[in-house]
Amino acid sequence: MDLHSGQVQGFFDGPVDHLTALPLLADHIRSTCDERDLVVVAPDAGRVKTAENMAGVLGAPLAFLHKRRSRVEAHKVEVREVVGEVDGLQCVLIDDMIDTAATIVQGAEVLKANGAARVTAAATHGIFSGPAIDRLKNAPLAEVVVTNTLPLPSDRRLDNIVVLSVAGIVADAIRAVFEDASVSEIFNDQNQF
Repeated sequence: MDLHSGQVQGFFDGPVDHLTALPLLADHIRSTCDERDLVVVAPDAGRVKTAENMAGVLGAPLAFLHKRRSRVEAHKVEVREVVGEVDGLQCVLIDDMIDTAATIVQGAEVLKANGAARVTAAATHGIFSGPAIDRLKNAPLAEVVVTNTLPLPSDRRLDNIVVLSVAGIVADAIRAVFEDASVSEIFNDQNQF
């Protein structure tokens, strides 16, 4: 589900169907945000294609954050600037995973400093390792939307964390395989690298 890199498929001996939570995340965003003033934001250059796909599904413009990882301190990133219009808009930061939450939190802070009206983070995998939960507690994020691809213990849940089930996606993929149908058609080919 939402592989971090297409090359991961090469580690499997059998066929691999790449599934994506993009439609699930998009449905949730539609239900909580006004699409008329929505912008999808890539947290870095590596996620522009993911953000582009989400922007296409939502019919929203695209922006991205220019960042640089610290060469001295592990897990430290520095967001330099916002590329695109975010002033007065509802921003959706989209990523494949939230690990330590440094990128998402710093991105949210920069978006708010540049006039974003609301910032939502959406990712398939909520890893939430190390300081992630503490960082998220104080972050200017209206919501942090993840899926249940990884368990999130109740003692690590915050009021603004929303966990969506991928069961329907997995069921549709299994059905497609058993009916000898295309798994990619489930996602309108949005699951391709």
